[in-house]
Amino acid sequence: MKRVLHAAAIPALAASVATTAIAATGASSALSVHQTHIGRTVVDGRGRTLYMFKRDHLKMSSCSGACLSVWPAMAARLTPRAVGGAISAKVGTIQAHGRRQVTYAGHPLYYYVGDRKAGDVRGQGLNQFGGKWYALRPSGRVIDDD
Repeated sequence: MKRVLHAAAIPALAASVATTAIAATGASSALSVHQTHIGRTVVDGRGRTLYMFKRDHLKMSSCSGACLSVWPAMAARLTPRAVGGAISAKVGTIQAHGRRQVTYAGHPLYYYVGDRKAGDVRGQGLNQFGGKWYALRPSGRVIDDD
């Protein structure tokens, strides 16, 4: 059963995730792998699940404006690195939203404001802003629940 995030909760959750996203722009801009109830997923250095947007093209973000308030991009000032099961050759960045956005296997990466702690995958399979959102396997393939 999928949980639905109520609109009233979005501003507070967005602020929480924005803080995490900003923190991830520093030395902790690492990608790792975490076991969740949907399988092993790519996460940031703090264990927060990262998602790809099916509407994006490889190495090009389609999420902007209100979309970024619900799905903040993972940004990095430093070159991101792979640790703990993530594959170094799959980690990269693109220029998007006025900064460097982290990619994995060419997929721009985002947080979901509904995820409250490390290991949460509440954004998995949601259809928002014109497309579906999915976590990624360490291989870079989408964990697709369709």
